[in-house]
Amino acid sequence: MHNGGSPWTLTVPAGGDTLRQERLTRDLHDSLRRTDDLVVGFHDTAGATEPGRKGTGVGEAALWAATTAAVARPASQILITLIKEWCAKERHRKVVVTVGDDSIEITGRPDAAQERLVREFQDRATGDDGPEPDDRAA
Repeated sequence: MHNGGSPWTLTVPAGGDTLRQERLTRDLHDSLRRTDDLVVGFHDTAGATEPGRKGTGVGEAALWAATTAAVARPASQILITLIKEWCAKERHRKVVVTVGDDSIEITGRPDAAQERLVREFQDRATGDDGPEPDDRAA
């Protein structure tokens, strides 16, 4: 997730309510973009619409997030924490975080099982982006 690593895709499901999804996605974008070391943008959906439709289809509004920090693990922890805090503002908020083929849903009221799943997801997601271990003895 850093300096050329895989960007994270953030999708805010809204039960098929496109206007609510767009509003929530923009609110999440505004919350995340204020953080140093995070770069957040809207996925380009040009050409993804059908003739006669305005904008994106249901479930297509999404953000991408990447970090400019040199160490992926702390930056991903910050991103996950910010998403949890954003979701906690309203108990029905959800964000689906996707990295490559792996994804996790973060909700406004996580239980212990979801917290464990989020930690496991984060371990998998940052496993390839973290700094290489130094095998040399110091």
